[in-house]
Formats: sequence, C-alpha cells, structure tokens
Amino acid sequence: MLTRAPASLGGWIQAIGDAEIPVLARTAQSIDALREDEDGVAPKDIAEVVLDDPLMSLKVLAHVARHRSARMTSDTETVTAALLMMGTSSFFRTFAGQSTVESRLGSIPGAIAGLEQVLRRAHRAGRFAISFAMARNDTDAEVIQEAALLHDFAELLLWCHAPTLALEIGRRQRADPTLRSAQAQREVLNVELCDLEQALMKAWRLPELLQHLTNDHLSTVPRVRNVLLATALARHSQHGWDNAALPDDVEAIGRLLNLAPSAVRSLIRELDETAAEAVPAAD
Repeated sequence: MLTRAPASLGGWIQAIGDAEIPVLARTAQSIDALREDEDGVAPKDIAEVVLDDPLMSLKVLAHVARHRSARMTSDTETVTAALLMMGTSSFFRTFAGQSTVESRLGSIPGAIAGLEQVLRRAHRAGRFAISFAMARNDTDAEVIQEAALLHDFAELLLWCHAPTLALEIGRRQRADPTLRSAQAQREVLNVELCDLEQALMKAWRLPELLQHLTNDHLSTVPRVRNVLLATALARHSQHGWDNAALPDDVEAIGRLLNLAPSAVRSLIRELDETAAEAVPAAD
C-alpha cells in the first residue's frame, strides 16, 4: 500500500506498474466456479464475467499484450478477442485463485465504497458510450464501450494501491466544491490520473486503439469525444440529474449525435435506468 505519493510520473509507474491487480470477490468466485466445468465453458461465458469487472478486464488485456507473439501484426483490441486468443485452458491456468479487492481494502474505512462508486460510474459510462456509438453507426462500438469502461482505470488502481491518497482527494473536494479533480490530483498525487493512465497503457503495451480512445488530449476526434462525453455524463449524473455541468454535456452530446437537446435528454434518461443497474454491489 502506498501512503505517500511518488514525486513523479515515472515514480508512479515504478510503484504500481508491476503490482498485482486485485479483482472483485464475485469475479474470483465466478472464475473458480466456471473452472469446475472447464470442458463445458464457452469463451462468451468467461467474457461475461470478465467484462462485469473493469479490473479483471484490464488484467486480461494487459496479460495478453505482454505475452503477444512478435509474429502478431495486430492488437487484440477487445476482451473477447483476448480471451479467444488465450483459449479457455490457458485462461484458467493464468487467472485461477485471484487476489480480491475486498481482502485488500476491507480494513480501510471508506475504501471499498469509494472503489464501488468508480465501478458503477464505469459501467454507466460504457452503456452510454456504446449507445452513442450505435447512434453514430460506428463500426467499432464494442471497442468504444470498453474504452469508456476502462477510461478511469487509473482511479480504480489508486483505490487498490493507495486508498489513503484516494480518500484524501475526496476529502479535499468535499471541503472545497470548486476544486477541480485534476487540481486535487496534482496536489495529492503529483500527477494527473489521465496522464498516469496513458503512461501505464504504454508500459503494458495495451492496444493502440484503446490508448487512442481513452486519451483526453484528443478530445476533438469524434470517437474519442464519444468516450469522453459518455464518461463525463456518467460522472456528472452519478448523484442525480441536478449537476451544473449536465446542460453543457447535453449540448455537446447533441452536437456529436446531431440531435436537439430535448432528444438527448430523452435518450440519456431512457438509458439511465439500465445503466444504473449494470453493476451490483461488491460482496
């Protein structure tokens, strides 16, 4: 557990780049249960479990990227593709007996609740993102959904590896509602999480398309904007629909989808009920 922030981005990469990523207890239990019927398990059954947990999704993509053969000329851009490349037997050999978030954070008040909030937001963002992509007839809707699901993975890792620092960021923002997330991160962590995320993706050799779609500095690119607007909408609406930033989100989504603000509001309200139910509470 990190209790003091490294002084630089390189220090953060060194501190957590090779650290094991814990997963949700329900994910570890589901993997072990599927393994008992390994011969009867289909890749889609495994994919459903993995995609329900952004931490496990990240872990699978990072593992496949690190072990990619030099003969391969293209990335495995989705979790489903990564699982198909691994094969069922290899997956169970690699990921049996996972360490869990609950065992790691259970003794730290507020840590699991903080991580759960990010998980719920990630799933809502993924649901918004794929809906926007389908409205745009984007052929890479599945990758866009996963990009939104993983967009805030550095924040998840912060809760896993440095929960006291994550709690301090939250404390400062509650004390000063005008304090922006990026500024709070710089004050507490000496880096912004978006920069840490991109650096980790490069270090882990994650798919270039995924790096591209989650890069906040490319916000004028329509596909990237699709992901950013979905994650912004999920963040701003996580506590209700009265956040002052939501009207700007609605206008921006309208420009992306070529819809009037009233149509955007109807769309996102229809999506919200199912998106909010995407992630059950951690055990």
